[in-house]
Amino acid sequence: MSHDDYEVMIRAESLSKYYGSFVAIEDVSFAIPRGEVVAFLGPNGAGKTTTMKILTGYLAPSRGQVTIGGVDVGANRLEAARKIGYLPENGPLYDDMTPHELLRFFGEARGLTGAALRDRIKRVSDQCALELVFEKPIGKLSRGYRQRAGLAQALLHDPEVLIMDEPTAGLDPNQIRDFRKDIRELGRDKTILISTHILQEVEAVADRVLLVHNGRLVFDGSPEELKESGSLEETFYRLTDYGHAPGAAPAEGRGV
Repeated sequence: MSHDDYEVMIRAESLSKYYGSFVAIEDVSFAIPRGEVVAFLGPNGAGKTTTMKILTGYLAPSRGQVTIGGVDVGANRLEAARKIGYLPENGPLYDDMTPHELLRFFGEARGLTGAALRDRIKRVSDQCALELVFEKPIGKLSRGYRQRAGLAQALLHDPEVLIMDEPTAGLDPNQIRDFRKDIRELGRDKTILISTHILQEVEAVADRVLLVHNGRLVFDGSPEELKESGSLEETFYRLTDYGHAPGAAPAEGRGV
């Protein structure tokens, strides 16, 4: 493994995913170095979730390659998974479990036992401020605490790369503020990719923006560069043709 491969923690090369004649994503390429917080921005249905699932090995691309910390996800999914903490938009949470039980379950599934497991559970529960709800059923928790339990699960094995899909969806303003603070702190020593369609999220947490529209990458640069030709909103509308043509607005909740 070269020095360059080691420093690039997420590399996507010409990723495409087709469902028959439907193009979910096409020819998406980018490289994210160690210690960078990147916002994966785009309208609903732009291809963000599909890309996230390919990066984490949950979905195979029709074409292209992903490496995580130099490990080819397609060729060695389990080794790549050890380097990734993944927080999907919904789950995986079990309503009958407490956060404590959830973390123990996932820790054992990842091969943690004994003192090492207890230490990691203590570490992530403190990190995600779960002490007040540690023994309460997840099904009875607020959306904010459910997200914190999900984040603790993603951090349990101390991954180098953290991938989150719409992490603040459904949170109230106070919960969003707290969650963004968590992301900024985690970004000090982890590589983070956050899928979002919320422009404020970009300014709040991101060092860099990847903007996808209709399955293609249309911008790769800093938030400041994204605003050079106007506000974030104006540039977003222009790059996604939002409102410029009949039918340009993406359908809500297409989940691709």
